[in-house]
Amino acid sequence: MSYLKYGLYYLGSQCIRRNHLRPTRILARIPLFVLLTSQTFSAQAELYFNPRFLSDDPTAVADLSGFENGQEIPPGTYRVDIYLNDGYMTTRDVTFNAGDKDKGLLPCLTRGQLASMGVSTGSVAGLKELPADSCVPLIEMIEDITIRFDVAQQRLYLTIPQAFMGNRARGSIPPELWDDGINALLLNYNFTGNNVHNDVGGSSNYAYLNLQTGLNLGAWRLRDNTTWSYSSGAANNENQWQHINTWLERDITPLRSRLTLGDSYTNGDIFDGINFRGAQLASDDNMLPDSQKGFAPVIHGIARGTAQVSVKQNGYEIYQSTVPPGPFTINDLYAAGNGGDLQVTIKEADGSSQVFTVPYSSVPVLQREGHTRYAVTAGEYRSGSNQQEKPKFFQGTLLHGLPAGWTLYGGTQLADRYRAFNLGVGKNMGDLGALSLDITQANATLPDDSDRQGQSVRFLYNKSLTDTGTNIQLVGYRYSTRGYFSFADTCLL
Repeated sequence: MSYLKYGLYYLGSQCIRRNHLRPTRILARIPLFVLLTSQTFSAQAELYFNPRFLSDDPTAVADLSGFENGQEIPPGTYRVDIYLNDGYMTTRDVTFNAGDKDKGLLPCLTRGQLASMGVSTGSVAGLKELPADSCVPLIEMIEDITIRFDVAQQRLYLTIPQAFMGNRARGSIPPELWDDGINALLLNYNFTGNNVHNDVGGSSNYAYLNLQTGLNLGAWRLRDNTTWSYSSGAANNENQWQHINTWLERDITPLRSRLTLGDSYTNGDIFDGINFRGAQLASDDNMLPDSQKGFAPVIHGIARGTAQVSVKQNGYEIYQSTVPPGPFTINDLYAAGNGGDLQVTIKEADGSSQVFTVPYSSVPVLQREGHTRYAVTAGEYRSGSNQQEKPKFFQGTLLHGLPAGWTLYGGTQLADRYRAFNLGVGKNMGDLGALSLDITQANATLPDDSDRQGQSVRFLYNKSLTDTGTNIQLVGYRYSTRGYFSFADTCLL
């Protein structure tokens, strides 16, 4: 290369010194000059390492082509610190393979490794079809991903849009860190008593004791409520123990549910709540982080670069987070009352901002997008009176949150002489508020063996007017036809 440059210099100097040559001879040398110049620039653009500088036998020299493509180190396995979206994740051995000419080294990460770092494998199209131990083509499969390998610090930087990241709600604690607590025997009591002395009617005594006992053994919880009452006077004396209820329960962690055996009650999400003795498996919101309880809308947006996203409600900031470039989703807002429009601000790194409003109103049956609430109960009805019937029954209810603020729900009650079916829908309608509407069809056989059937319609509407601080709530709680009976009604007849 140096000889080529010297030749050009010599040719140019000769042309300058021999200015007395005829123009035709000078023009004749111009094509040769242009040709040599273009070859020089081409040689400088393509980096080449001649292996003969290291050995007379080129085959004995390691492949140097990677350095010609800008790679600082050859492909292989290196122990690196992995940073995902500017946050440290883990330190592990990563295999790097040679990519295309302009991509350098690319890390070999499997589907399981990505999932362990919080990537939502289900959100990446085609990822689940790859073999579990194969390298994921990150650039081809994850849109807007950036990969940077800092050789000097042995750090691998990955930036993945938030829409492809697995969601870990604020305040959530991994189930593997949950603790059943210690084995224990519990006793709680409340005692009251008095003595009344009357010169005319004599004296009277009264005492009342409420006992709440329990036993914790592993994941199981045994509870019992019992009362004792005593009264004495001139007319009569009374000494009575009364058993209220006893139940055994435990959590079912994978289902975020609670199993209850014994005396308990059903929730009133769809049907009226009733006391029962039997078994129930139902969702337990106490096993969810606070940011997943109740209803709140899902916010979608797009960040042009690494941006700060803040959400305000009624002038108060209720959420702030930093998101990587690309689409993002916010689905861990804390539920705040019955509503109040949300103002979302996306502040980009260059100082520009995007601002938009997400209308927010809620009614009790609304569920977050993707969240399911259910309850399955089987047992006998408990009225608290020995004079009433105690029919055996089955009840199942289900509520599921759908995209765009929709919630679909329904349930059934089945007994020997009673059947009821419910179906309803709820919607967060944005600027128009939120509503739910459901209908129950019931068929009952009364104690006189007469058959009755009827319908009951329930309607609920809620709208928050942020500007005026007004909350409009219209409840047409239930309109029932003449032949409609609830399950509890048939037990009272």
